[in-house]
Amino acid sequence: MAPTPTVLERSIGTQAGPPCDEAATLADRFVAGDEAALAEAYRTWGGMVQSLARRVLGDAQDAEDVTQTVFLAAWRGRAGFRPERGALSAWLVGITRRKIVDALQARTRRADLVAAAGSLLVADGRVGAYGPYGGHGASDAQAVLDRIVVSRSLAELSEPQRTVLALSFFEDLTQTQIAQVTGWPLGTVKSHARRGLRRLEHFLESA
Repeated sequence: MAPTPTVLERSIGTQAGPPCDEAATLADRFVAGDEAALAEAYRTWGGMVQSLARRVLGDAQDAEDVTQTVFLAAWRGRAGFRPERGALSAWLVGITRRKIVDALQARTRRADLVAAAGSLLVADGRVGAYGPYGGHGASDAQAVLDRIVVSRSLAELSEPQRTVLALSFFEDLTQTQIAQVTGWPLGTVKSHARRGLRRLEHFLESA
């Protein structure tokens, strides 16, 4: 469950930030497009954003991705910041909340994709029982087409991404077990899995 605004606001209070006047000046420079202000804002509040993201997402890499997304979105949308409505830090927390929700929704979509793709691929063994034109007719024909799409999408992945997903789908291995089998660092396995699923999702959505 995502933390409530009250918890987030208390979290802001625990962060070491610049004095009010300096924060206001930093906000003005940020909105004006001063890239040095972006770097300073990241140094000042990047830890806060990443801590909030990790608390909800429970994954350091996902939290890092969210942090980068938050500051990129803030920089691109800096014209929308209104200092009369609150401090720059509070505005960043608002963006963080939305990006955390986006990350949770993306995680759910990827989990659904894993389940769907795994079911389609495992079902390959049932195709021959009916043939592409026999058995259950249109439903089987659609299932065959779906499996072809998934297979072609997997073929577009890099070899490490395909290896990680295959071990996850077919061998039901955890990421820690995959790291032990392949000899790759756990962080590398997580990266291949995350990027592979994102690419697979993109291929299937555009198919």
